Amino acid sequence: MKNIVMYTGPLCNFCDAAKRLFSRNNIKFQEIDISSKDSLRDEMIKKSNGKMTIPQIFFGNKHIGGYMELRALEKTGELKKLINLV
Repeated sequence: MKNIVMYTGPLCNFCDAAKRLFSRNNIKFQEIDISSKDSLRDEMIKKSNGKMTIPQIFFGNKHIGGYMELRALEKTGELKKLINLV
């Protein structure tokens, strides 16, 4: 399984939805809360080519996007392929 990193923040409904999606698919991920340090927000923005919204999700070095993109991957079955579960 690939290393999955999700940048999140407090009171974020899309972050919570992404966590639930990962949970129901038994997918482990590392959560980085950007509210704890400005440098983490800057890191997320740089890695995501300027995206400032949360969540921002990465599978290894591949930028997936946010919750809507993650949900689309789940609906099409591509999510399992990306994380090598199939």
